[in-house]
Amino acid sequence: MAQVYELRITQLAQKELASLDKQNYIKVKDAIYALAQNPRPVRCKKLKNRDAWRIRCGNYRVIYEIHDDKVVVIVIRIAHRKEVYR
Repeated sequence: MAQVYELRITQLAQKELASLDKQNYIKVKDAIYALAQNPRPVRCKKLKNRDAWRIRCGNYRVIYEIHDDKVVVIVIRIAHRKEVYR
């Protein structure tokens, strides 16, 4: 059986998630919950100069850290693709 990761979401990411319109909210929320089953999905990308990963959800990006030793995924940011890396 595959290992299930604990999901943690920072306050900033929670605020950003809550500010999304309903359609994007559902899409991003589903993608975040899927990270518990597979924290490195097929199209995820390791960020340069940072110990973090990125997944795409339409025009939005979810930035997160994976702590394999603690079996935890921490969602750091959720933002539009034009703003997320600033």
